[in-house]
Amino acid sequence: MALRKRGCGCGCGRAIVSLFLTLVVIAVVVLGVREAFYRYMFPVKYETYVAETSAELGVPETLIFAVIQTESGFDPEARSEVGARGLMQITEETFDWLRTKEDFGATDITFEDLDQPDISIAYGTYFLQLLLSEFDGDIPTAMSAYHAGRGSVHSWLEQKKYSENGVTLDTIPKDDTAYYVQKVQRAMAVYEKRLNGSADENENLVRLRTNVDRFLDAYVVPLFDGLFDKLGNRLSIRV
Repeated sequence: MALRKRGCGCGCGRAIVSLFLTLVVIAVVVLGVREAFYRYMFPVKYETYVAETSAELGVPETLIFAVIQTESGFDPEARSEVGARGLMQITEETFDWLRTKEDFGATDITFEDLDQPDISIAYGTYFLQLLLSEFDGDIPTAMSAYHAGRGSVHSWLEQKKYSENGVTLDTIPKDDTAYYVQKVQRAMAVYEKRLNGSADENENLVRLRTNVDRFLDAYVVPLFDGLFDKLGNRLSIRV
């Protein structure tokens, strides 16, 4: 007669493994959906133009991409209600002002040429460079000028309730401009991660792998060790 050493028979081991696998699938799906969302909402297009212009003018690539995403959603033929055009939505007034700078741009470029991505990126980034230089490198103040105009920002800087030092804004008094600046800053934060995407993705994968390994060591490995012990006992215990 053979005696068998039985387990609890409640299926706890299978339930834990099933739950674990479900959680892993959910984690992978969530990471994939999040990555797909960011790739759709914050694309990285015209990388060559952006990289070259960023290197030439000393403006961060993240800021250039953020402005393009916020201004036109990467539509090279975008138009605004005030007549701004192109990827970086330059108005004709701003274009004419930039054209007065003798050290930038070819002489035969017209306002209509801003529909060309490379020209729009060049002039938009040049405008950003001038604004950053004018406003002590402060991105929120420079972007306020990009949106509301340099004249408006200078008038705000003269008021202590908006600027303590008269150089950079502490408060943006115009709601739509404040919202615009927030959008650009959020987009910059996303592009910081997008442009370092491989490192960020690897970090997420390492974190997920680490948590999986911890779960395996804490629950799955002991579970299978117990199952193998029980199997061994069933095969060896005889009377």
